[in-house]
Amino acid sequence: MASRGAARHSPPRRVKRVIRKFEQKIRILLLITVFPGLFVAALLLYFLNAPAVAWIWTLGLLLIIAGGTALRLQELIYRPLQTLANVVAALREDDFSFRARGAENDDALGDLSREINLLAATLQQQKLSAIEATALLQRVVASVDAPLFAFDSEHVLRLTNPAAARLLAQNEVAMLGRTAEQIGAEQIFNAETDSIVTLSVAGRPTRWMVGRSAFRQQGKPHQLVLLSDVSAALRREERLAWQRLIRVFGHEVNNSLAPIKSIAGSLRMRLDQASSEREDFDRGLGVIENRAESLNRFLQSYRQLSQLPSPTRSSVALKPIMERIVQLETRLGVNLIGGADIRVDIDRDQVEQMLINLLRNAVEAAFENVATSEPQVSASWSVVDSEACISIIDNGPGLTNPANLFVPFYTTKSGGSGIGLVIARQVVEAHGGSVKLANRKDARGCEVQVRLPLASGRAGLN
Repeated sequence: MASRGAARHSPPRRVKRVIRKFEQKIRILLLITVFPGLFVAALLLYFLNAPAVAWIWTLGLLLIIAGGTALRLQELIYRPLQTLANVVAALREDDFSFRARGAENDDALGDLSREINLLAATLQQQKLSAIEATALLQRVVASVDAPLFAFDSEHVLRLTNPAAARLLAQNEVAMLGRTAEQIGAEQIFNAETDSIVTLSVAGRPTRWMVGRSAFRQQGKPHQLVLLSDVSAALRREERLAWQRLIRVFGHEVNNSLAPIKSIAGSLRMRLDQASSEREDFDRGLGVIENRAESLNRFLQSYRQLSQLPSPTRSSVALKPIMERIVQLETRLGVNLIGGADIRVDIDRDQVEQMLINLLRNAVEAAFENVATSEPQVSASWSVVDSEACISIIDNGPGLTNPANLFVPFYTTKSGGSGIGLVIARQVVEAHGGSVKLANRKDARGCEVQVRLPLASGRAGLN
């Protein structure tokens, strides 16, 4: 028997020591087997009065035969066992390239060699399957859009994916081997199953549903945490709920407003000019008619929330749109800061109207601060994180209640409807983008950031 590369792999000391003890036992048994023959030969030579030369030749020949037989037996027994020990040692070290040769049928050592070869082939196949399964798992984990974390019992991160690294704005490899607290994922780790956590993604708050499950690896308990982005779904459900409410509310109120307004107008026309109570009646009916008309306009503006059509998108140059909306604002000279010549994938009409409304809000906010400083508004655009980022900045009083900015019907303006920002966010999210409002950090005022998808082809560059 032989082994490929048997000389390269040295078996462990314990294997060598056991085999050497076994070899010593074989030698002792061979000597015990040869000793009776030598003893009998010596007796015969003694009783036959053989000369000294005969003694030397006979005993020497017998010793040579016994030594050769011992060496041959040692070769037949010790070498195969040494080879098999090397193969087993290689298997223990995850080297499956070794094979024992001379695996013959109806032979004890041959059967053992054949079984060890089959074991090596089986282990090699199992290792290959494990490597392929691990590679597939890594590919699946990497391609999943949902952030994924696997923590061990000591809260150390053992597995993650690119989506999780993007969520935490960290390097995926650098995150591994660090605790949840060190990578800023303590809130995620401590969250209950099916609970909602709010995390900041690209500077905007996003709501995530937490899924948890337990598994064991190498006998140790681990926690698998999977996050699902539910912000868009929750806002969509909120929007549908508001739309249903608006339809019902508008239907019922309109049914009451129409006759109230009609009757009020008719009564005013029929009042006696000479009546002493005419002035009071006229004032009261005027209030009823005016409030009914205001409420009717109020409801008509709310209906826009439930009637916004889906965008018809196409590749559009952003620079002409920005130049056009700035020219439409005549109350204040808006400072337009030029940016990259890019194209966006949008519905031109919807996005242009949305930007006009946002710019109008900025100008109105800037005029509110006219007592303390000159009103100023600037607009610019750039490419941020593979998206077109449009920024509108004013020096107005800033935001006083940011939590209610996108709540339908909420407004801080006298005569405002409270749906402008809601419609703006609805338009932007229908395009797969986002809108963010925040107070400026460098000065007084507010900054609006609108992110829209770039058109395909060279990242939307012309």
